[in-house]
Amino acid sequence: MDEDASERRVVVGVDGSQSSYEALRWAVRYAGLVGGTVDAVAVWELPGLYGWSAPAVDMDVDEDETRQKMSRELTDVLGADTADSVRTHVVHGNPADVLLRAAEGAEVLVVGSRGRGGFARALLGSVSQHVSQHASCPVVIVRSEKQ
Repeated sequence: MDEDASERRVVVGVDGSQSSYEALRWAVRYAGLVGGTVDAVAVWELPGLYGWSAPAVDMDVDEDETRQKMSRELTDVLGADTADSVRTHVVHGNPADVLLRAAEGAEVLVVGSRGRGGFARALLGSVSQHVSQHASCPVVIVRSEKQ
């Protein structure tokens, strides 16, 4: 993500959860107010990649599936016209680490309060908590009304 340093980038993590969709909507509204651009980041991991029992996987297929799913989700959440204005990045790795790297030099990092995993009663997910403590830019944590 080698964008112009003077650009007002709004980085948002998208993971398919309701709170990440709310974060995406918030990021687009904020970018519109400040004349910025939105970088939507989806992170994919291979479950069991580091364990002995990992199944045979095709990393290219997994990345392509994540990219296609993200494109569909952005269109569903934002509508086709707005989704086309969002730059998408699909990155393999640890979600918190990837988002922290993506947010370097950004105006703000926007994440949902909880992702798809975790405990239903937790106020913050592990990724949102980690990035809020370690980001080099302001972090906005958006809570879904359905939580």
